[in-house]
Amino acid sequence: MLRILRKILTNKYFLAVTAFAVWMYFFDNNSLKRQRVLNSRIDEIKRMKSFYMTEIEKNNTAIYELETNLETIEKYAREKYMMKRDSEDVYIVTRE
Repeated sequence: MLRILRKILTNKYFLAVTAFAVWMYFFDNNSLKRQRVLNSRIDEIKRMKSFYMTEIEKNNTAIYELETNLETIEKYAREKYMMKRDSEDVYIVTRE
């Protein structure tokens, strides 16, 4: 058993493959470790892209509504800028 193990460990092909695998995993510019980090970054960017695409769609529908519907413009002005008509009183209620 020890003789077979020694024979395998001193085999030049085994040593070359082992050295190559260690080099590729740890030291190379395109190492597997770096590839894993880059793939996780790509996944994060894809998630961000899908989030921003949905936000763009929401904003486009809101812009369309503001351009075409007068009631939406009035609602937006009342909620966002706290505008009111002359005959109205506005009370702002805040929660602690």
